[in-house]
Amino acid sequence: MPYVDSDGASIYYERHGEGPAIVFVHGSGGHHAAWWQQVAALRREFTVVTLDLRGFGRTELSRPQAEFDGQAFYGDVVAVLDREDLTDAMVVGQSIGSIAALRAGLVRPERVGAVVLGHSLGGISHPELKELAAADRAEAVKLPVIDRLLTRRFQEERADLTFLFRQMGTFNTATMQDLRNLDTDGPTLEEIRASGVRVAFLAGEKDAVLGVKTVTRAHELLDGSHLEIVPGAPHSMYWETPAQYNAAVTRLRRTLTAK
Repeated sequence: MPYVDSDGASIYYERHGEGPAIVFVHGSGGHHAAWWQQVAALRREFTVVTLDLRGFGRTELSRPQAEFDGQAFYGDVVAVLDREDLTDAMVVGQSIGSIAALRAGLVRPERVGAVVLGHSLGGISHPELKELAAADRAEAVKLPVIDRLLTRRFQEERADLTFLFRQMGTFNTATMQDLRNLDTDGPTLEEIRASGVRVAFLAGEKDAVLGVKTVTRAHELLDGSHLEIVPGAPHSMYWETPAQYNAAVTRLRRTLTAK
Protein backbone atom coordinates (compact mmCIF):
# COMPACT_ATOMS: atom_id res chain seq x y z
CA MET A 1 0.00 0.00 0.00
CA PRO A 2 1.86 3.13 -1.16
CA TYR A 3 2.12 6.23 0.97
CA VAL A 4 4.03 9.45 0.38
CA ASP A 5 4.90 12.16 2.92
CA SER A 6 3.35 15.59 2.47
CA ASP A 7 3.92 18.28 5.09
CA GLY A 8 2.93 16.35 8.19
CA ALA A 9 0.76 13.72 6.56
CA SER A 10 1.26 10.30 4.99
CA ILE A 11 -0.81 10.41 1.83
CA TYR A 12 -2.38 7.13 0.71
CA TYR A 13 -2.68 6.60 -3.03
CA GLU A 14 -3.16 3.87 -5.60
CA ARG A 15 -1.96 3.42 -9.18
CA HIS A 16 -3.75 1.19 -11.68
CA GLY A 17 -3.31 0.38 -15.37
CA GLU A 18 -0.92 1.64 -18.03
CA GLY A 19 -0.97 4.53 -20.47
CA PRO A 20 -1.48 8.31 -20.27
CA ALA A 21 -2.04 9.39 -16.69
CA ILE A 22 -5.31 10.52 -15.12
CA VAL A 23 -5.20 11.56 -11.45
CA PHE A 24 -8.53 11.74 -9.61
CA VAL A 25 -8.98 14.05 -6.60
CA HIS A 26 -12.11 13.35 -4.57
CA GLY A 27 -14.66 15.73 -3.08
CA SER A 28 -15.63 16.36 0.55
CA GLY A 29 -17.67 13.15 0.93
CA GLY A 30 -15.25 10.85 -0.86
CA HIS A 31 -11.83 9.25 -0.81
CA HIS A 32 -9.84 7.01 -3.18
CA ALA A 33 -12.48 4.26 -3.22
CA ALA A 34 -15.15 6.67 -4.46
CA TRP A 35 -13.60 6.24 -7.91
CA TRP A 36 -14.34 2.50 -8.15
CA GLN A 37 -16.46 2.97 -11.26
CA GLN A 38 -13.71 5.01 -12.93
CA VAL A 39 -10.77 2.75 -12.07
CA ALA A 40 -12.50 -0.36 -13.38
CA ALA A 41 -13.47 1.29 -16.67
CA LEU A 42 -10.43 3.45 -17.44
CA ARG A 43 -7.40 1.41 -16.34
CA ARG A 44 -7.50 -0.57 -19.58
CA GLU A 45 -6.41 2.52 -21.52
CA PHE A 46 -4.91 4.86 -18.94
CA THR A 47 -2.75 5.00 -15.85
CA VAL A 48 -5.35 5.82 -13.20
CA VAL A 49 -4.15 7.32 -9.90
CA THR A 50 -6.41 7.90 -6.91
CA LEU A 51 -5.46 9.38 -3.55
CA ASP A 52 -6.77 10.38 -0.14
CA LEU A 53 -6.30 14.02 0.77
CA ARG A 54 -5.38 14.70 4.43
CA GLY A 55 -8.40 14.07 6.63
CA PHE A 56 -9.83 11.53 4.19
CA GLY A 57 -9.78 7.76 3.77
CA ARG A 58 -6.53 5.99 4.70
CA THR A 59 -4.28 9.04 4.75
CA GLU A 60 -2.70 9.53 8.16
CA LEU A 61 -1.57 12.67 9.92
CA SER A 62 1.99 11.94 10.99
CA ARG A 63 1.92 14.06 14.12
CA PRO A 64 -0.84 14.90 16.58
CA GLN A 65 -3.02 17.57 15.05
CA ALA A 66 -6.40 18.75 16.28
CA GLU A 67 -7.13 20.28 12.92
CA PHE A 68 -5.49 21.19 9.64
CA ASP A 69 -5.88 23.70 6.84
CA GLY A 70 -7.40 22.61 3.55
CA GLN A 71 -5.01 25.01 1.84
CA ALA A 72 -2.48 22.17 2.17
CA PHE A 73 -4.52 19.82 -0.05
CA TYR A 74 -2.76 20.79 -3.26
CA GLY A 75 0.56 19.75 -1.71
CA ASP A 76 -0.87 16.25 -1.18
CA VAL A 77 -1.58 15.99 -4.91
CA VAL A 78 1.88 17.34 -5.77
CA ALA A 79 3.51 14.76 -3.48
CA VAL A 80 1.85 11.94 -5.40
CA LEU A 81 2.72 13.45 -8.79
CA ASP A 82 6.36 13.72 -7.75
CA ARG A 83 6.58 10.28 -6.14
CA GLU A 84 5.14 8.58 -9.21
CA ASP A 85 7.19 10.82 -11.53
CA LEU A 86 4.12 11.53 -13.65
CA THR A 87 4.35 13.84 -16.64
CA ASP A 88 1.63 15.20 -18.90
CA ALA A 89 -0.94 14.06 -16.35
CA MET A 90 -4.56 15.15 -16.48
CA VAL A 91 -5.69 15.93 -12.92
CA VAL A 92 -9.45 15.59 -12.46
CA GLY A 93 -11.02 17.21 -9.43
CA GLN A 94 -14.46 16.57 -8.00
CA SER A 95 -16.11 19.55 -6.28
CA ILE A 96 -13.68 20.75 -3.56
CA GLY A 97 -11.06 18.41 -5.01
CA SER A 98 -10.95 20.69 -8.04
CA ILE A 99 -9.39 23.45 -5.95
CA ALA A 100 -6.51 21.18 -4.99
CA ALA A 101 -6.26 19.88 -8.57
CA LEU A 102 -5.96 23.35 -10.07
CA ARG A 103 -3.37 24.56 -7.58
CA ALA A 104 -1.33 21.40 -8.06
CA GLY A 105 -1.36 22.01 -11.80
CA LEU A 106 -0.21 25.59 -11.38
CA VAL A 107 2.79 24.66 -9.23
CA ARG A 108 3.72 21.59 -11.30
CA PRO A 109 3.00 22.54 -14.93
CA GLU A 110 5.89 20.31 -15.97
CA ARG A 111 3.90 17.34 -14.66
CA VAL A 112 0.34 18.46 -15.37
CA GLY A 113 -0.83 19.02 -18.92
CA ALA A 114 -4.47 19.65 -18.07
CA VAL A 115 -6.80 20.12 -15.13
CA VAL A 116 -10.47 19.17 -15.17
CA LEU A 117 -12.63 21.17 -12.77
CA GLY A 118 -15.51 18.84 -11.99
CA HIS A 119 -18.62 20.65 -10.70
CA SER A 120 -16.43 23.45 -9.39
CA LEU A 121 -14.74 26.70 -10.39
CA GLY A 122 -11.53 25.50 -8.75
CA GLY A 123 -11.41 28.46 -6.37
CA ILE A 124 -10.69 30.92 -9.18
CA SER A 125 -10.53 34.44 -7.78
CA HIS A 126 -12.86 36.62 -9.83
CA PRO A 127 -15.56 38.92 -8.43
CA GLU A 128 -18.27 38.05 -10.95
CA LEU A 129 -17.71 34.31 -10.58
CA LYS A 130 -17.73 34.53 -6.78
CA GLU A 131 -21.07 36.34 -6.92
CA LEU A 132 -22.60 33.78 -9.26
CA ALA A 133 -21.31 30.84 -7.19
CA ALA A 134 -22.63 32.42 -3.97
CA ALA A 135 -26.08 32.73 -5.52
CA ASP A 136 -25.97 29.05 -6.52
CA ARG A 137 -24.97 28.03 -2.98
CA ALA A 138 -27.81 30.10 -1.50
CA GLU A 139 -30.26 27.98 -3.49
CA ALA A 140 -28.44 24.70 -2.82
CA VAL A 141 -28.56 25.02 0.97
CA LYS A 142 -32.35 24.99 0.81
CA LEU A 143 -32.14 21.31 -0.15
CA PRO A 144 -31.22 18.30 2.02
CA VAL A 145 -27.54 17.47 1.47
CA ILE A 146 -28.25 14.22 -0.36
CA ASP A 147 -30.59 16.03 -2.79
CA ARG A 148 -27.79 18.42 -3.71
CA LEU A 149 -25.57 15.51 -4.73
CA LEU A 150 -27.83 12.84 -6.26
CA THR A 151 -31.15 13.13 -8.08
CA ARG A 152 -34.34 12.03 -6.32
CA ARG A 153 -34.97 9.49 -9.07
CA PHE A 154 -31.58 7.83 -8.52
CA GLN A 155 -32.14 7.71 -4.77
CA GLU A 156 -35.46 5.94 -5.31
CA GLU A 157 -34.27 3.52 -8.00
CA ARG A 158 -30.82 2.74 -6.55
CA ALA A 159 -31.23 2.65 -2.81
CA ASP A 160 -28.21 0.32 -2.63
CA LEU A 161 -25.80 2.76 -4.28
CA THR A 162 -27.31 5.68 -2.41
CA PHE A 163 -26.61 3.87 0.86
CA LEU A 164 -23.02 3.14 -0.20
CA PHE A 165 -22.58 6.77 -1.27
CA ARG A 166 -23.58 7.92 2.22
CA GLN A 167 -21.26 5.38 3.84
CA MET A 168 -18.21 6.63 1.90
CA GLY A 169 -18.09 9.82 3.92
CA THR A 170 -18.09 8.05 7.27
CA PHE A 171 -14.46 6.98 6.76
CA ASN A 172 -13.28 10.60 6.76
CA THR A 173 -12.19 12.75 9.70
CA ALA A 174 -12.06 16.14 7.96
CA THR A 175 -14.51 18.71 9.29
CA MET A 176 -15.96 21.89 7.88
CA GLN A 177 -13.50 23.77 10.11
CA ASP A 178 -10.62 22.07 8.28
CA LEU A 179 -12.06 23.27 4.97
CA ARG A 180 -12.65 26.86 6.07
CA ASN A 181 -9.85 28.40 3.99
CA LEU A 182 -10.06 26.11 1.00
CA ASP A 183 -11.67 28.63 -1.33
CA THR A 184 -9.61 31.69 -0.35
CA ASP A 185 -6.61 33.21 -2.11
CA GLY A 186 -7.45 31.31 -5.27
CA PRO A 187 -5.57 31.83 -8.53
CA THR A 188 -6.56 34.60 -10.88
CA LEU A 189 -7.48 34.04 -14.49
CA GLU A 190 -4.20 35.68 -15.45
CA GLU A 191 -2.20 33.24 -13.31
CA ILE A 192 -3.94 30.29 -14.93
CA ARG A 193 -3.31 31.60 -18.43
CA ALA A 194 0.36 32.25 -17.63
CA SER A 195 0.85 28.67 -16.37
CA GLY A 196 0.15 27.12 -19.76
CA VAL A 197 -1.98 24.43 -18.08
CA ARG A 198 -5.13 23.68 -20.03
CA VAL A 199 -8.37 23.82 -18.07
CA ALA A 200 -11.68 22.10 -18.71
CA PHE A 201 -14.93 22.67 -16.88
CA LEU A 202 -16.91 19.44 -16.53
CA ALA A 203 -20.40 19.91 -15.15
CA GLY A 204 -23.82 18.30 -15.00
CA GLU A 205 -26.94 19.86 -16.41
CA LYS A 206 -28.81 18.97 -13.18
CA ASP A 207 -26.07 20.03 -10.75
CA ALA A 208 -27.90 21.51 -7.74
CA VAL A 209 -24.71 22.99 -6.26
CA LEU A 210 -23.18 24.87 -9.19
CA GLY A 211 -25.39 26.10 -12.01
CA VAL A 212 -24.74 25.71 -15.71
CA LYS A 213 -24.94 29.49 -16.11
CA THR A 214 -22.07 29.96 -13.63
CA VAL A 215 -19.86 27.33 -15.21
CA THR A 216 -20.53 28.66 -18.69
CA ARG A 217 -19.55 32.16 -17.58
CA ALA A 218 -16.28 30.85 -16.11
CA HIS A 219 -15.53 29.16 -19.42
CA GLU A 220 -16.20 32.42 -21.27
CA LEU A 221 -13.85 34.35 -19.01
CA LEU A 222 -10.98 31.85 -19.22
CA ASP A 223 -9.67 32.00 -22.77
CA GLY A 224 -8.78 28.64 -24.25
CA SER A 225 -10.69 26.64 -21.64
CA HIS A 226 -12.93 23.73 -22.55
CA LEU A 227 -16.54 23.34 -21.44
CA GLU A 228 -18.40 20.07 -21.20
CA ILE A 229 -21.95 19.98 -19.84
CA VAL A 230 -23.38 16.46 -19.52
CA PRO A 231 -27.16 16.36 -20.07
CA GLY A 232 -29.22 15.19 -17.09
CA ALA A 233 -26.19 14.66 -14.83
CA PRO A 234 -26.19 15.72 -11.14
CA HIS A 235 -23.40 17.08 -8.92
CA SER A 236 -22.05 13.60 -8.21
CA MET A 237 -22.04 12.57 -11.85
CA TYR A 238 -19.08 10.23 -11.35
CA TRP A 239 -21.26 8.13 -9.04
CA GLU A 240 -24.77 8.40 -10.51
CA THR A 241 -24.02 8.39 -14.25
CA PRO A 242 -20.56 6.79 -14.49
CA ALA A 243 -20.84 5.84 -18.17
CA GLN A 244 -21.39 9.46 -19.23
CA TYR A 245 -18.76 10.69 -16.78
CA ASN A 246 -16.15 8.18 -17.91
CA ALA A 247 -16.86 8.98 -21.56
CA ALA A 248 -16.38 12.67 -20.90
CA VAL A 249 -13.11 12.11 -19.01
CA THR A 250 -11.84 9.87 -21.79
CA ARG A 251 -12.64 12.50 -24.43
CA LEU A 252 -10.87 15.16 -22.41
CA ARG A 253 -7.79 12.98 -21.85
CA ARG A 254 -7.53 12.25 -25.56
CA THR A 255 -8.03 15.83 -26.71
CA LEU A 256 -6.66 18.16 -24.02
CA THR A 257 -3.20 16.79 -23.45
CA ALA A 258 -0.25 16.52 -25.76
CA LYS A 259 0.48 12.80 -25.38
